[in-house]
Amino acid sequence: MLYRELGRTGLKVSLIALGTMTWGEQNSEAEGHAQIDAALAAGVNFIDTAEMYPVPPKAQTYSRTEAIIGTWLKQHGQRDKIVLASKAAGPSHTPARPQHVRGGRTRFTAANLGEALDDSLRRLNTDYLDLYQLHWPDRPTNIFGQLGYEHQSDEVATPIHDTLRALSELVKAGKIRYIGLSNESPWGICEFLKLAQLHGLERIVSVQNPYNLVNRTYEIGHAEISMREHAGLLAYSPLAFGVLSGKYLGGAKPAQARITLFDRFARYKGENTERAVYEYVKLFREHGIDPAQGALAFVNSRPFVTSTIIGATTMEQLHSNLASVDLVLSEELLEGIARIHGQYPNPAP
Repeated sequence: MLYRELGRTGLKVSLIALGTMTWGEQNSEAEGHAQIDAALAAGVNFIDTAEMYPVPPKAQTYSRTEAIIGTWLKQHGQRDKIVLASKAAGPSHTPARPQHVRGGRTRFTAANLGEALDDSLRRLNTDYLDLYQLHWPDRPTNIFGQLGYEHQSDEVATPIHDTLRALSELVKAGKIRYIGLSNESPWGICEFLKLAQLHGLERIVSVQNPYNLVNRTYEIGHAEISMREHAGLLAYSPLAFGVLSGKYLGGAKPAQARITLFDRFARYKGENTERAVYEYVKLFREHGIDPAQGALAFVNSRPFVTSTIIGATTMEQLHSNLASVDLVLSEELLEGIARIHGQYPNPAP
């Protein structure tokens, strides 16, 4: 396993992080525990979760994922061997976003964040988190694949300064070590950094946004901030919900696969996405590389990436994904990727 520094903290996290959002929906508690065991054995020390998980979010499954991690920690201990990250869900701005979390008390106020964190700590059977992230912005903005920003002059949102001050107090209380953002825009990242510097508050150490071969939009406005400000990317959906493995090509619907099971995940569908994926899969196979491992190796190789968050529903997938850390892509293959990207730039943002 390889390790990279989380921000400027001195804390080293594994280049591969174990994602958990299927646990409690597609994966049982026993399977989640087995994944933790296998990941730790492979050198992974970074586990990412969220109060909202599993996904798709439902009232009846809310917080099951954290509970599964919590029962593992209760049985095995080893808290000091794990860098544990979770997220607080933000307010719902559209019907598609969860309405059931904490009775709707999801604005990033001091009271709401304190409640969310205490609930997560209880479920996780720990008295602190290494990294606590805001799952998406409090304010309405263009996220989750929405390209155009439409400003709302009458928006209602918790001031970022208030949120940052609340998170800083939670750090002082010893309940969290570091803070991060998720699904955040370049402006939002810069605002958190600016306010931290102006007011002597906690500095963000990471940004968890989507990044993969069919969605490289992070490179446009975010990557420079990550490099210059030491707030690296925790890349989620590095396989575009499994699309980059090639298993959905030609209209295939493999049994128990995420996009087969759930209609809501349309982000990685579309003609140009299908064409781009076909070309990437073909390219990797021509070089004798498993397409999923190749797609992950590309994300791993980016200098602005701190960790690549993998998700698996089978142990076979997990071991294959973990093996991507040892794969180095040749210059010829990287040139092929650049060619395909030029032909189909970000077809699934």
